[in-house]
Amino acid sequence: QVQLVESGGGLVQPGGSLRLSCAASGSSLTFYFMGWYRQAPGKQRELVATITVGGSISYTDSVKGRFTISRDNAKNTVYLQMNSLKPEETAVYYCNADGRSFGQGMYWGQGTQVTVSS
Repeated sequence: QVQLVESGGGLVQPGGSLRLSCAASGSSLTFYFMGWYRQAPGKQRELVATITVGGSISYTDSVKGRFTISRDNAKNTVYLQMNSLKPEETAVYYCNADGRSFGQGMYWGQGTQVTVSS
């Protein structure tokens, strides 16, 4: 069983930056495919960024060049650095750990609110 706790959300002005963290407990994240998702009010949850066990990274097109996902297996933590934030990126951001390729489960954090507003 993996417990994921996101932090780092908050209120930021358009063009500002935030760094989200996803700290895991209960198991090492070494063999988990990690992802950040977001869900805006009235919209479906969407994938923002992923990082594989081997460190391969992908982003949804709208955040390329502005967001950076990273993982620190020693700290059992995954990060999402978000720069040049836009008001339409206001959402609850969720961390996901998917270990099914290694016979483990899939887990979600509780989410952290990001509000981009002046």
